[in-house]
Amino acid sequence: MVPANRLGGSGISYGIAIAGAGPAGLAAALYLKRAGHRVTIFERFEEPRPVGSGLILQPTGLTVLADLGLLDDIMALGSRIDRLHGVDASSGRTVLDVRYDAQRGNRFGLAVHRAALFGVLFRAARREAIPIETGVEIEALETGERVTLIRGNGRREGPFDLIVDASGARSKLRRCAGSAEAPRPLTYGAFWASLGWRGEGFDEHALLQRYHKASVMIGVLPIGRPEPGAERMAAFFWSLKPADADIVRSFGIDAWKERVVRLWPQAEAFTSQIDSFDQLSLARYGHHTMKFPVGRRLAVIGDAAHSTSPQLGQGANMALLDAAALSYALARADGVETALDAYARARRRHVRVFQALSLAFTPFYQSDSVALPFIRDRLVATIAKIPPAPRLLATMVAGTVIDPFRRAGLAEARWPDRLAE
Repeated sequence: MVPANRLGGSGISYGIAIAGAGPAGLAAALYLKRAGHRVTIFERFEEPRPVGSGLILQPTGLTVLADLGLLDDIMALGSRIDRLHGVDASSGRTVLDVRYDAQRGNRFGLAVHRAALFGVLFRAARREAIPIETGVEIEALETGERVTLIRGNGRREGPFDLIVDASGARSKLRRCAGSAEAPRPLTYGAFWASLGWRGEGFDEHALLQRYHKASVMIGVLPIGRPEPGAERMAAFFWSLKPADADIVRSFGIDAWKERVVRLWPQAEAFTSQIDSFDQLSLARYGHHTMKFPVGRRLAVIGDAAHSTSPQLGQGANMALLDAAALSYALARADGVETALDAYARARRRHVRVFQALSLAFTPFYQSDSVALPFIRDRLVATIAKIPPAPRLLATMVAGTVIDPFRRAGLAEARWPDRLAE
C-alpha cells in the first residue's frame, strides 16, 4: 500500500514508460503503479536479470525499501554490516575503520547479492501485475504533446505522458535531456566474483579490505543469500586497471592467486574457490553527473543520471532515492513538467555532494599515486579517530551527510536492534 503523500491529489492517471528493469526502474514502477498510474517497463534483455555481485544497502536505500513494504524481504536475505575496516597489507596498520554506531540511531548497512535486491523488487512488480516488455532496445524519443519511444528496429511504442530513463550508465536516452556526454572512464576497475562464504577469520558483519599502496585493493564482503534457501555468499574483489586485465590473465590464474594470498594469507579461503579467470568478472567504472536529469516529458534516474566509482557504495541507494523522489514529485505537482522540475531540485544537492565526495576519495584507494596512500595511511587514519571525524565518516558511508529523506517524501525507517540470521 502506497503512503498517502504519494497519491496524486489531482487524481490524474498518467501513462508512463520506464526504460530498464534494474533496481531504479523496478522501484519507480512500484511507486508509480501504486499511485494509480499506468506503467509499462521496457527491458533490453530477453529476460530481466541482475548485473554485478554484491553491494551495501545503506540506511537511505533501506528506507526506500521500507517505504515500499519490502524491508523484511530484503533483510531476510542480506547480511548486516556494522563497520568498514581496511588494513595496509605491508605494515598491518589499520587505515580505514568506519563504524555505523558512530552516528545517531541504530543505523547499519545491509550487504546483499544484486540478485537478492533484484529478486525482491522483481517479485513485487510481478505481484502488482506491472507489464514488462523484454528484448526491447530503446534508441530515441519523439516528443510532441505526448512522447513516443523509438525502438532499435524503428517500431514505435506509445504515446506516453512520461518516460523514465532507468537504463543505466550506458543510457541512450539521456541525450534527449541535453546530455550527450558518456561517463568519463575511471582508471581503475576490479575483478570480482560471488563465492561461498567461508567465515573463519573474517568478521561476518564487516566489509574487510587490504591495500597495497593505492594500486591494489582486495575486499571481502559477506552478502547473504541471493535467494531464499541458497547458501550464504561473499563478494570477493581485486582492484586493477581494466587496461591491465589481459596482462594479468596472461600470467595465469595461479600466479594471480599467489599474489592475492601473499598480500592477504586468509584470503585463500576464497581464492581456493577460483579455478579460472572465467569465474571473475571485470568491472569498469565511469564518472558522470547530469546537471539537469530531466527533459521534456523525460525523467532520468539512477546510473543513467549519475554514475561513479563504488568507493562510497552509494549507486543503488541513490537510484532508489531517485525513484522515491520522482514519485513524490508527481504526487504533489499539477502536471508532468512541474513534477520533473520538482524532482530535479529535490535530488540535486544530495547527488552532487556524494558525486563530489566519491570523486575526491577514490584516488586515495584506487590510483597510481604514491603520495595519496602515504597521506591516507598516516595523516587521514589518525585524523579519522578524532571527533567529530568518526561520525562524519559514518554519515558519508550511510549516505546521510545531508538529509536525503525529506525532499523525497520519506521518513527514515526505524531500525531494529539486530538483524536475524
